[in-house]
Amino acid sequence: MEKSLDIAIAGAGPAGLATALYLKRAGHNVTIFERFEEPKPVGSGLILQPTGLSVLADLGLLDDILALGSRIERLHGADASSGRTVLAVRYDAQPGGRFGLAVHRAALFNVLFRAAQRQGIAIETSVEIEALDVGERAILIFDQNRTVGGRRAGPFDLVVDASGSRSKLRRCLNDPAEPRQLTYGAFWASLGWRQGFDENALLQRYDKASVMIGVLPIGRPEPGGDKMAAFFWSLKPADAENVRAAGLDAWKARLVSLWPQCEAFTSQIDSFDQLSLARYGHHTMKLPAGRRLAVIGDAAHSTSPQLGQGANMALLDAAALSHALAQTGNVEAALESYARARRWHVWIFQLLSLALTPFYQSDGTMLPFFRDRLVATIAKIPPVPSVLASMVAGTLIDPFRRIGLEEVHWPDHPAGSGSRETNFSHAGIDAAAADSPAPRHP
Repeated sequence: MEKSLDIAIAGAGPAGLATALYLKRAGHNVTIFERFEEPKPVGSGLILQPTGLSVLADLGLLDDILALGSRIERLHGADASSGRTVLAVRYDAQPGGRFGLAVHRAALFNVLFRAAQRQGIAIETSVEIEALDVGERAILIFDQNRTVGGRRAGPFDLVVDASGSRSKLRRCLNDPAEPRQLTYGAFWASLGWRQGFDENALLQRYDKASVMIGVLPIGRPEPGGDKMAAFFWSLKPADAENVRAAGLDAWKARLVSLWPQCEAFTSQIDSFDQLSLARYGHHTMKLPAGRRLAVIGDAAHSTSPQLGQGANMALLDAAALSHALAQTGNVEAALESYARARRWHVWIFQLLSLALTPFYQSDGTMLPFFRDRLVATIAKIPPVPSVLASMVAGTLIDPFRRIGLEEVHWPDHPAGSGSRETNFSHAGIDAAAADSPAPRHP
């Protein structure tokens, strides 16, 4: 598309910032509208998979994020009582040198936000888009509770909804697909890293499917900062008040009884105020595009974090939309192309995440019984290790070709420098659905 477009982006999270960088680079006039008084990260840690890392490489930001994150080579889970390995996934079960990179959300946000600042991308804050008035072009209608007089802005040739799982904009389409709240969420905290844990692994302990404790090394939020870990414990959000009422010491004692070594992290928690409660929902839009509107990231598809794909899917959406605009002659054709390019990859991973969640977060007893006794054995039988690795990496089906992206040649990037100093459920902790004023789901 040779014509320069006027484009509005709702949301200054990773999805919105990556989209803005792509579209600004392509020569379009881009304005981001953010509900916060100032753009800021929300959440603890996540794993950037080879998919998301390839998008950051395409944006010229791979070295920046590698310098902050912690290289993840494996994901390992064990039964808390017996110590039996329940799940073991290794990236090197497939050739090619792939790895994950665990990062603090602040690190990812700052890398993208500073790049947007360098590009001079306009950001308007303290505004929330309520609806669109779409004619020949699109007019933004802001939330009248947040702006005086029901302010409007525009016209725009294209509006990109990157406003997260509680998007209001997607209601402008015929398929709003509101998220269905999942039964289980998690308490999580960002804590100081402690020795004695594998700095290149996501480690978890399970008690049936009702309790999952996890430790994820997430590198540094800023250059020169201290190394950190994302620490999490799954629970039903409906039970959170009862846990608080029983007291912090009782909660800590329960954790340490299941995983004694995690006292290195619980000892850093002095109050429930240090814990955030994440709530998860699941939805997948059938058609994440309409007249003058593209929906990306959690606004288009949100789910539990069992496969750790949230932020990575959002980054792929950003690359796909940019590619579609570059390859087609008009906005409407580009939106159709974007939706087609992402359809199967999104659908497959949403389905996998929904199917796997009850094995790790549910009240059931049969599914965790089979998980504990069969998964570790089956996972050793070829080609299962390779399949599991591709599921975690986000490459079970090729996400790159349809969006004009090339995967990074990983042997050229042997490690994230954040991890040089020294299997698969809940592969990222996301406050997208956390009890915060502006949730975003990785």
